Amino acid sequence: MMAIASLTLAFPASAMDNALRAGLMKLDPQTRLEQRCDAEILDRITHDDSKFKADRVVAYAFATPEMSADAIRSPGAAFRSKGQWYRLKFKCQTGPDHMEVLQLRYRIGDEIPEADWAKYNLYD
Repeated sequence: MMAIASLTLAFPASAMDNALRAGLMKLDPQTRLEQRCDAEILDRITHDDSKFKADRVVAYAFATPEMSADAIRSPGAAFRSKGQWYRLKFKCQTGPDHMEVLQLRYRIGDEIPEADWAKYNLYD
């Protein structure tokens, strides 16, 4: 199974839940970048394909993400949907405050066998 999606402009930061916004603002900038992109990926996967209900993403499951000042590229991520894990690649770019997602591209890969979850620190 493979899906590709690209988003040029995500929801504006004002569309974010107030609790999420408040929590993100308490984080250091790099952690805020990671968490904001994670939240956007979960929303987009669930929105773009009704068979998924993404509730967790691990950017470092198979490879260390590449970070820049306002972007994260994760070639070896994973996400969980309905209790099952799937491979994921993504690139996310935010504004300087890491609250607005300016660009998000992702690709969903294969389902990860449950026997491999512990090896990659994935859980149900």
